Amino acid sequence: MYIYLRKNMDVVRIICAIILPPLGVFLQVGIGPQFWINILLTLLGYIPGIVHAVWVIAKK
Repeated sequence: MYIYLRKNMDVVRIICAIILPPLGVFLQVGIGPQFWINILLTLLGYIPGIVHAVWVIAKK
């Protein structure tokens, strides 16, 4: 049951990462270095922010 819920939460985080990349990272790791890196990447370009957010979510 736990694995099933965790996979569902990963899907929700990835959807959030596509809509608003820093939100997906925040839901995964909180406010930390990865969050601030993602905000910077999102400001520099939306696509790099999405790629980084999905990478952070998939890595954990």
